[in-house]
This record gives sequence, C-alpha cells and structure tokens, in this order.
Amino acid sequence: MASFDETSLEQFAALLQGSGRLLGLDLGTKTIGLAISDSGWSIASPVRTIRRTKFTHDVREMLDYAEHEGVRGLVMGLPLNMDGSEGPRAQATRAFVRNLGQHTDLPVLFWDERLSSYAADQAMLEADLSRKRRARAIDQVAAGIILQGCLDRLSQV
Repeated sequence: MASFDETSLEQFAALLQGSGRLLGLDLGTKTIGLAISDSGWSIASPVRTIRRTKFTHDVREMLDYAEHEGVRGLVMGLPLNMDGSEGPRAQATRAFVRNLGQHTDLPVLFWDERLSSYAADQAMLEADLSRKRRARAIDQVAAGIILQGCLDRLSQV
C-alpha cells in the first residue's frame, strides 16, 4: 500500500493511470463514512456508514465493499487543525492507514477534511432533514464532500 499526502495528488493520479473508482473515507471514533466515485472521477456519492467495532472487522467490511465496487484507490479524510497542524485525530488517522496497509495494496491519498462535517451538516439542514436523519447520514455525506473535493482537484491534473 502506498500512501500520499494531498501534495502528492499527481503521483496518486499517475499510479491509478487517471481512471477507476475511488472510495472516500471519513474516519470517526464511532463510525466510518463511505462515499464512492464514478470511474471517470467526476461525481462522489455518499453510500454508507460503518459502525466501528473492531479494527479487523471494520477494515474487512470496508475492503469487501471496495472490492465489490471495483475501487482502485482510497481517499482518506485527514482531520487537520484549523491552523493546518496535525493533532491527535490526524495522528490516529495516519495510524489507521498504516495498519490498513497490512490488509490491502490499494493506494491511499490523505485529503484535508477541515470543515467537511460542518459542510455536510449545513447541506442536510438546507435539505430539511430531521436531526435523526442527519445524525445517521453525517459521516457518509462528509465522506462525499471529502471525495468530491479530491475529484475536483484531480480534474485539474
């Protein structure tokens, strides 16, 4: 497994040869939000939320879905502090990806996820979703926002 920071976007795209579905991930302490792209890297669609239990179970569920959908790369939201520094959550995300490397060869691109959950919540408020429905969907919608931001940048590479 190769992992890249956002600054290595070109390397990530080159490795994937400019096509193939990507899986966006919003890693939380209790859930993992998933979003998937089309193979042409145009549109990200929120698809599901995995309730976290044990690492190996969570990874197996995520990778089974990725395999079923023909995913060629992962885009992992990296929760940076507002000043751009990395705190404990970012370090935990990097550790998750290091451990994930023992289970898959899929390349992983870290993507700055600052304000993605806020944007997801605002979008769902505008859609007039109830608090209960927003709580169920927030992580997968945030994963969609993370992945769409990456796709928008990939279209410029």
